[in-house]
Amino acid sequence: MSIQYLTNAVISAQDLAALFDRSGIRRPTGDLPRIQHMIDHANLTVTAWDGEKLVGVARSLTDFVWCCYLSDLAVDRDYQRQGVGSALVEETREVIGEQATLVLLSAPEAMEYYPRIGLEPVESGWMIKRTA
Repeated sequence: MSIQYLTNAVISAQDLAALFDRSGIRRPTGDLPRIQHMIDHANLTVTAWDGEKLVGVARSLTDFVWCCYLSDLAVDRDYQRQGVGSALVEETREVIGEQATLVLLSAPEAMEYYPRIGLEPVESGWMIKRTA
């Protein structure tokens, strides 16, 4: 397996939706305009490619000097447990540099994964959940 990691590569809503479906992450994959909006308004994406196939993505919103919100970390099930997710996070960290804190919200089923790749839990935080 030869995975290539790219920063801010062009990806289509169809490819990202298909990856989300293959990864098990819950996203509105039937709403391609919403997926496209998610792509268009992220200012940092790191993608993993096996040839022409999108097999992983780390999609973030960041100012590059204080905070980076890692909104989506998804890896195709056929490529999971091979270091792809960890590499996507590491590539994201390299791009944002040492000044920015990396933050993410985890789905309950992924809570055990993140400490294994070096993320620390936080007990302070607040949110207003989306309604749609």
